[in-house]
Amino acid sequence: MNLISSWSGGKDSCYALMCSTLEGHTPVVLLNMMNENGKISRSHGLPLSIIQQQAKAMGTALCGIPATWNDYELNFIETLKNLKQEYQIEGVVFGDIDLEPHREWEEKVCNTANLKTLLPLWKQNRKELVYAMIDSGIRAIIVSCNTFLGETYLGREITKELVEELENIGVDACGENGEYHTVVIDCPLFSKPLILPEYKTKTYENYCFIIWN
Repeated sequence: MNLISSWSGGKDSCYALMCSTLEGHTPVVLLNMMNENGKISRSHGLPLSIIQQQAKAMGTALCGIPATWNDYELNFIETLKNLKQEYQIEGVVFGDIDLEPHREWEEKVCNTANLKTLLPLWKQNRKELVYAMIDSGIRAIIVSCNTFLGETYLGREITKELVEELENIGVDACGENGEYHTVVIDCPLFSKPLILPEYKTKTYENYCFIIWN
């Protein structure tokens, strides 16, 4: 099938896309929902320029759609319909692991657009999944995290040693509970690694972010 990837820029959506290609599917478009001004991704706080680098490295189209939280679902569905027609899309691949409300929402929007829902990571063991991502060649760094982890974890690469460290302090290995988010800087789908701009770190209320220059 020709696929849209619901693309956060992070490790989970990347590995889900990798798994779908191993099953014979073809990634055609990366879909990322941006904030209202269309400059920063809503899920991981990534600038559009970084996501554009990822799409170029994969040789896929990129669709970045500005949205408020109020019109997020409507914009998502309309975009799916438009991309389906433009690129002869048959399905959408998501990187969710075991959060049932996320799956229900994804199936709802795909059904509305008459597209198949692919969740290749669904119900896999979280720690084993992160190890599989690392073993597959995905390199990712933490771009945001909660204040329990703090700004010192920003910019650190996800390794097996870091996974053990996170588990030892009570943090989910995959960050599936929102403890941290990542950006993929290299993987087998990329023709070359990303070149990241310089950054600084900042804490807003109860969450820490990389702020890209």
